[in-house]
Amino acid sequence: MTIDNSPNGHAVVVGAGPAGLMAAETLARSGVSVTICEHKPSVGRKFLMAGKSGLNLTKIEDDASFLNAFTEAKPLLQPMLAGFDSVAIQKWAEDLGQTLFTGSTGRVFPTVMKASPLLRAWLARLAGAGVQINTRWQWTGWHGTSLAFATPQGQRTLGADVTVLALGGASWARLGSTGEWATILRGQGIDVAAFEAANAGVAVNWSSHMAPHFGAALKGIALRSGAYRSRGEAIIATKGLEGGGIYAVSRGVRDGHPLVIDLLPDQSVEALIAKLDRPRGRMSVSNYLRKAVKLDAAKIGLLQELARPLPQDSRVLAELLKALSIKNAKLRPLDEAISTAGGIPFAAVDETLMLNARPDVFVAGEMLDWEAPTGGYLLSACLATGRWAGQHAAARVRNV
Repeated sequence: MTIDNSPNGHAVVVGAGPAGLMAAETLARSGVSVTICEHKPSVGRKFLMAGKSGLNLTKIEDDASFLNAFTEAKPLLQPMLAGFDSVAIQKWAEDLGQTLFTGSTGRVFPTVMKASPLLRAWLARLAGAGVQINTRWQWTGWHGTSLAFATPQGQRTLGADVTVLALGGASWARLGSTGEWATILRGQGIDVAAFEAANAGVAVNWSSHMAPHFGAALKGIALRSGAYRSRGEAIIATKGLEGGGIYAVSRGVRDGHPLVIDLLPDQSVEALIAKLDRPRGRMSVSNYLRKAVKLDAAKIGLLQELARPLPQDSRVLAELLKALSIKNAKLRPLDEAISTAGGIPFAAVDETLMLNARPDVFVAGEMLDWEAPTGGYLLSACLATGRWAGQHAAARVRNV
């Protein structure tokens, strides 16, 4: 079956994550008829998962600092992020009935600390604009000039004046981001960079001695790996280390650098030496470290796990506390990563995010080859690129 285009212009958005929904909203606001096709039974699954940790919508900070989070993709994403910045994102969410608050680090969250109310309001807005959503429609490529889908009713095709692909990266496949679209596009001669884990936990093969510390937080630490630095927390998990502090330096680990942890970043080596030179008496090593330098049980457990037997020399021990290294650190598997690097290079699209090799087809969100740390940057860029692709797709329809 082929669904004919609307006389007013018809757009198909493939993928119903935040980038796809934003593209659909932008197209509909421009008067274009929009059909969203999503291969899962419901929309916004990864968006809802993000809401379980509060739904960090964006971050309020100076423009330069915000853009620097996007490293190599900064100059390419700059106009898109400027066109839908943190102020605009907040207004958009508030217009959908969400009250927001800004945390001490500038991160912006809905007051309810979850995604479902915002998603419900967003879907109601799209329905009111006439946007049609087809779920369980898996995109399989093109049949002639039409988009082809595998559906519960068999093979279907949709004609479109413009298409926005917003199929996500390749992590959390059970939520919809399988990365299978890369094979389709490569078959069309479109370059797709290999996917790699971003914002991922670090795998550590713990001994049984660490079991009592599973789930414990390492607070007040600093981490580094290669050029990347963080003062965030880490969680001791059964398979390694997780949490915002780890994710922020995971790119360095991915690039082959050791993960180095400063257990006491607010104290100098010399200050620690002075404390460690005090008489130990009959205290155990754990009690000595707890009393002398205020290490908690989780930090002591990590120190002993990675550096046992501990050095007796105060300077060597102090330097170890300031630079505890996991030399052969590896990231957890790609599917466990919060986001992915890789995807469609910016060289494969023009300044409007239209594929050079496929006119009238735009891409948005994590399909593009960019990465950023957690903390509001990921969702901001997905929304901004979705809006940008939607704007230019709508302009393309008008100019045909």
